[in-house]
Amino acid sequence: MIVDKIKKREPTAKKIENRVDIPVGKWIKCSKCKEILYKEIVRENNAICPNCGNYFRMHINKRIETIIDNGTYERFDLKIENINPLDLEDYPKKLKILREKTGIEEAVGCGIGKINGEEVVICVMDSGFLMGSMGSVVGEKITYSIEKAIELHLPLIIFCVSGGARMQEGIISLMQMAKTTAAISKLNEAGLLYISVLTDPTYGGVTASFASIADIILAEPGAMIGFAGKRVIEQTIGESLPEEFQTAEFLLEHGFIDKIVERADMKETLYKLIKMSQH
Repeated sequence: MIVDKIKKREPTAKKIENRVDIPVGKWIKCSKCKEILYKEIVRENNAICPNCGNYFRMHINKRIETIIDNGTYERFDLKIENINPLDLEDYPKKLKILREKTGIEEAVGCGIGKINGEEVVICVMDSGFLMGSMGSVVGEKITYSIEKAIELHLPLIIFCVSGGARMQEGIISLMQMAKTTAAISKLNEAGLLYISVLTDPTYGGVTASFASIADIILAEPGAMIGFAGKRVIEQTIGESLPEEFQTAEFLLEHGFIDKIVERADMKETLYKLIKMSQH
């Protein structure tokens, strides 16, 4: 056939690929101003967007670096294995992958350190590990830290960030709310200072337990804080809620938190509160 004899015309020039070689994992996009930023610059700026001032979520190690005096942090060496009460096949695999990816063992890191020379027990949660969800290990680590603060007669500081209870552990995760709350009541009976710092986001069982029963509740600017999400509440009550609902600024106005503190001022603010509690 005549069609079989027709040859496809070869392109006269090679197509030039307009591609920029950008290293993977070196850049991050700001959710507020949409600017593409170099990760190292953001990290050096306390995980704050240099363009619009938006707060990024902070890794445990960076948080400890900015709050605790250099060389004074001693992590509690707790060897606690995760449980799998629902016998979920993917849960242990997911934990293993997250540990390799984040470089941390669980959604909270606990230990003792000094803030401008003042010794404290400090717990720092990390949203990068299953959204900071509270399972049996998180609950036990926080409870151990509270008991250690009582034993050593030291102030307790907890940096909170969480999506709530860890659903992979079923009712066991909900029991951590009661356990941590009971431990905090013992800390209160001992007359020791407890400061809770709410960061973005702090929700669910963490908000409903140890995060909201501190002597002093601080928050970072713009942090979202609540129990259920805004959309769930709107569907439940059948009403629209204010745009700024559940922001740190809204909660400060309504008396839920005591003060909003910039990251650059957090260490000094904590130090002053610790010193004031000693008089």
